[in-house]
Amino acid sequence: MCLGAATQAQDAETPLRALVTGDDGKGWEAVGRLNLGQTGFCTGALIAPNLVLTAAHCVYDKQSGAQIAPETMRFLAGWRNGRAVAYRGVRRGVVHPDYQFRDGDKMNRVANDVALLELDRPIRLPGVQPYATASNPRKGDRVGVVSYAHDRSEAPSIQEVCRVMARRAQVLVLSCDVDFGSSGAPVFAFQDGTPQIVSVVSSMAEADDQKISLAASVDRTLGTLQDRLNSGEGVFTTQRRVSSGFGQGGARNGGTAKFVRP
Repeated sequence: MCLGAATQAQDAETPLRALVTGDDGKGWEAVGRLNLGQTGFCTGALIAPNLVLTAAHCVYDKQSGAQIAPETMRFLAGWRNGRAVAYRGVRRGVVHPDYQFRDGDKMNRVANDVALLELDRPIRLPGVQPYATASNPRKGDRVGVVSYAHDRSEAPSIQEVCRVMARRAQVLVLSCDVDFGSSGAPVFAFQDGTPQIVSVVSSMAEADDQKISLAASVDRTLGTLQDRLNSGEGVFTTQRRVSSGFGQGGARNGGTAKFVRP
């Protein structure tokens, strides 16, 4: 991928900052770590008391390509230093109908890399407020991201300012700092100071010797996912089992949470 003129000066961007205390994490409790079996994890965010938005590839076993059984998933809202604000299991989920885990068109795979998970019980706590979603940002716009990663798995980190470097259909090319485990992390735009999710982190890559991140826009996909979840079309539930190969890897060693490199 060649960014060309889309590459911009990064002087206004901020570095990652760990949200290690309760005060640091205030307002970000609806972002959580999505545990996948015993070792793998991704990042997810609440968009309703019972709905978590994340990346589609997170719910597939990397080795077998099978969907991971929801009963092996656990959402830890506001996970920090060994404790979460709320713990929930996953009842069922759905991925974008055009998403293919083994899709040879890597940009197409990123564009559809969105999943919606229904929790076994809603999270209705005053300090955990689900996020609204918003339309696609434009090239040059400022965004922010809150994520977990393999080297910062015990507390989330926030990058308050990074940029949309380019757009290609439903794919956003971002300057945001992500790593293994950040898959599914919410990318925020700020309307009147209020965070709204505009995309979901899918992968990291390189362009013109610069590290970038790729994210799937949610403005045209979220309604489709909600409709499918409501109708039951394409839904995977706790009744659907996967092969025993799940759980052999993780965010550190090539398991489910590992990024692709488009």
